[in-house]
Amino acid sequence: MIFLKKISFLLIFTLVSCGGGGGGSSDSPTSIPNPPISTGIIESCVQYGANTKKCTLTHKTLERSYIIYVPESGASEINMPVLFALHGYGSTAENHKNYTYYEPLAETNKFIVVYPQGSYFQGTFTSGNHWNVGSWTAGSTVDDVDFIDEVIGLINKKESIDQNRIYSSGMSNGGFMSYHLACNLSSKIAAIASVTGSMSAETLEDCSPSHPTPVLQIHGTLDTTVKFDGDSTLNMESIDNVLSYWSTYNSCDPTPTLTVIDYPEFSIDSKKYNNCLNNVSVELYKISSMAHTWPYKNNYGISATEEVWNFVSQFDIDGKIN
Repeated sequence: MIFLKKISFLLIFTLVSCGGGGGGSSDSPTSIPNPPISTGIIESCVQYGANTKKCTLTHKTLERSYIIYVPESGASEINMPVLFALHGYGSTAENHKNYTYYEPLAETNKFIVVYPQGSYFQGTFTSGNHWNVGSWTAGSTVDDVDFIDEVIGLINKKESIDQNRIYSSGMSNGGFMSYHLACNLSSKIAAIASVTGSMSAETLEDCSPSHPTPVLQIHGTLDTTVKFDGDSTLNMESIDNVLSYWSTYNSCDPTPTLTVIDYPEFSIDSKKYNNCLNNVSVELYKISSMAHTWPYKNNYGISATEEVWNFVSQFDIDGKIN
């Protein structure tokens, strides 16, 4: 695709650094090998903190990994929901874990959090850990959809999960990947949430969901990495196009409910499409002063972490939970 020739150095830099803060584990890992899975995949897990393990496996010749948090409060629970939390381009599962901080919510609400690690991508002008969604990752041959599907199978062998309540969320490239999963792993994914992400033109063109799918988008108007109005050069869809696709697919009312919350230094425009099939919902939080970042209550009025869980947890794969 010829768009790579037009990428500016500044944009390349912001894409590479879009994943959030750093940080590593200070725990001394102890190897905990697991028995072979029926698919032939063998994984090895190490303790990675309280109630947390890091698991590695070989998937289609690539060494892949994920961090999994199983709440202590859910140790005796049956059929716990699962939330996938996908990092941004150039970032890591550990970084995403550190700034999303889902664990307290997981303890209170008894759900499992999975932080998969994207693989390294060496593009013509960009390089970094990625999720293969097309757009600026065009040229990647990594099958991330199958990787996530494989991880679901591995977790199901070890934990008691509710296979009707598997959700995907993500920051930036992780948001793109969440939409990609909603289109290409629809039989497993009940609902998604994207923070500063969008859909690539490739994902949209080949999107084939199998059920009405709840979608939450959180985005800032000052985001110059993943622009609210899209980027034809990078094959990034506008957020309005994304909402239009999902509200139409879900047969929602064409006119959304609009709410504006004004703060001294910014405002939040809330848009919600109602009366969708299976009582699902398509929603947007558009924050006027926010750039390419993960919002918290103390700086942008809402906590993306809380909003993501509060949204997706309303639904299972058949729609809104009564």
